[in-house]
Amino acid sequence: MKKQLLSLCLSALLCNMIPAVSYAASDIALSDTAASSIAITNRAKSGIETTNAAPTLPLSTLQKLQWQPINTHDTQTIILESTSQQLNDGHIQGAVATFALPANQGSLEITLNSLIKDKQVYSPNVLVFDEQLHPAAFYPSHYFRYQQPSIMSTDRLEGVLKLTPALGQQRIYLLIYTTRSDLQASTQMVDPAKAYAKGVGNSVPDIPDPIARHTETGTLTLKVQSENNAGNILIGQVFSSPAPKPVTVGSTQTVSTSPIRTTPTDAPQSAVLVVKPVLNDTERYFNDAIKKAINNGDVDKALKLLDEAERLGSPTARETFIKVIKNKK
Repeated sequence: MKKQLLSLCLSALLCNMIPAVSYAASDIALSDTAASSIAITNRAKSGIETTNAAPTLPLSTLQKLQWQPINTHDTQTIILESTSQQLNDGHIQGAVATFALPANQGSLEITLNSLIKDKQVYSPNVLVFDEQLHPAAFYPSHYFRYQQPSIMSTDRLEGVLKLTPALGQQRIYLLIYTTRSDLQASTQMVDPAKAYAKGVGNSVPDIPDPIARHTETGTLTLKVQSENNAGNILIGQVFSSPAPKPVTVGSTQTVSTSPIRTTPTDAPQSAVLVVKPVLNDTERYFNDAIKKAINNGDVDKALKLLDEAERLGSPTARETFIKVIKNKK
């Protein structure tokens, strides 16, 4: 029975020598470290100063923030107001939300909504830190796109974060903030009459859409759940290595040429992934672990190790897997 299973695994691998890579629909560039980094650029939009770079915050500033614990399968509503934690550092301005998430329960899928009320909305940016408060991932404000209201939800800005904490951590951290350039912009909504006409198949009336002004305060909802790790951003380092820069999720190009946020009809750009080989120590670790798992008869574990190694850019993990499988036949 084991030989049949090993043969099936080998056949599947040989039929798929070019592994499929599934990442968030965004422009991501990964560095040569196990936990990744990206080249980040600054651009201007209609005379409004904008930044797509992850901010550099002193460790002392981060340690002073109060990080609110949140568990998986929880949905949290956060009201940001003048009495909330404030952060005015560089481009950051106004109320912020801070969360400590479990890092020992597998991969996480986090859905962040910023609700539009009275034609006002908080335009979120998200900076993700590992357990040591090193920046690991950055989601700029244009990653969070306008969503029309439905039966169960109101107008909102929404984005989904998919994260995989590296082993050995207990917590990772989320900092949600807005910037001075975000506060100069606004979000174009869809008029309810237009949405209704389109939904029932009537002709869409030629009326202007309302505009939501960006503010320093607002209402957020944060939903956290465990999920499979395909396409996730690795948070934290597998091995000790030079501190990486944060991965920026979402194109580093500005979304439009006006200070008004684009509507859902503007499809996100397809993923662009640039992966460099992993460090030698990391590659050796995964190859040894794959051999050990197969020799112990745990093919499922070996496949998971193979998937993780290739996601980090290993060029030899698949070859190692195949050779060991052949030797076991």
